[in-house]
Amino acid sequence: MRVWGRAGRDRRVPVRDALPAVLVAGASVVLFSVHGRGQLGGQGVPVEGLREPDALGVALLLLACVPVAVRRRWPLTGLCAALLPETALEGLGYGTGLTGVAGLVMLYSVAAYRGLAVALGGLAVSVVLYTASMAAGAGPPAAWSGHLVMIVALLAVWGVGRSLRLRRAYMAELKDRAARLERARAADRRAARAEERSRIARELHDVVAHHVSVMTVQASAARRVLASDPELAGEALSAIEETGRMALTEMRNIVGVLRAGARAELGPQPGTRDLPALVEQMREAGLATGLTVQGPPGPIPAGVDLAAYRLVQEGLTNALRHAGAGATARVTVRHEPHELDVRVEDDGRGPDGGWGADGTGHGLVGIRERVALYGGILSIGPRPGGGFEVRARFPLKDGQ
Repeated sequence: MRVWGRAGRDRRVPVRDALPAVLVAGASVVLFSVHGRGQLGGQGVPVEGLREPDALGVALLLLACVPVAVRRRWPLTGLCAALLPETALEGLGYGTGLTGVAGLVMLYSVAAYRGLAVALGGLAVSVVLYTASMAAGAGPPAAWSGHLVMIVALLAVWGVGRSLRLRRAYMAELKDRAARLERARAADRRAARAEERSRIARELHDVVAHHVSVMTVQASAARRVLASDPELAGEALSAIEETGRMALTEMRNIVGVLRAGARAELGPQPGTRDLPALVEQMREAGLATGLTVQGPPGPIPAGVDLAAYRLVQEGLTNALRHAGAGATARVTVRHEPHELDVRVEDDGRGPDGGWGADGTGHGLVGIRERVALYGGILSIGPRPGGGFEVRARFPLKDGQ
């Protein structure tokens, strides 16, 4: 069945809606035809005033069944359209009591597909029209028990429809909640991936910048002494080899987890305990570096420990690159009960003023992100007496 609305919009009735209408109409016509005066009289049912089934009755019955085809699209309108022919059937004396099937189907549809107010209105219309049809009926009056059964049937059908609607609403809410949770999980995964990419970028920058700077300085030294002191040049090349191996190991540990189907070579992340080795490496690269540790070392969170190490690594790398020949650097780590204070300073007179006059390089941006991540306080800038300084203070809660 096809119904055309405004603007030529196609409003075809689905087969799953038209088929029940055909079945209800067929069953109603059959029951209507076999419950005539003769059959009812033979069963001892009073037949005074009842009319025999005829073409008019069949036409009214079919008119009552047609709205079943639009029971989900226009349930209240269909209910009213179905009840009017039913009321006419009762008023004209056909009154078999079997023509109300379509009305019950439409009442169920109103309760199942519309809100509470409309559903209550549909129930009220059904009760009112049933009462009116009984009052105007040409047949013999029915017993009060028959009226009670019909009212109970109306309420039961209405209740089943409301229960189904509430269940559908509950299931829709569950699906919507599951969809919201899935979207939230997807957003969390995207945020986690973005954060992980940012972390990997910071780690790779620190590793590559540090080791490549050290290798560059050592290669330059080897080139200068290659002809005059081959043994010293060989030591410098060995140091380059070792530095390159260390860089590859650290890079493999950082990005190994990104390889599909490969197991990362897990190992402890560097921390303040590795600062002596880092300082020694910088000395071998040609930067005179000193390390001072103040206060008894206490437990430090792994993230803060790594951030402090990377800060010192970036500071010494920049001093090596920019402080100029003959510069010295100092690393000071002070352990306090509720704070870790890390400072790197140099006395360089290089063309960039130590770390760079504006302090906006990628490494410094990464340092700012690391310190901010753990609620620390960062200060970067030139020293009054010359050179450059970076200092970070990390809060430690309850001594941790």
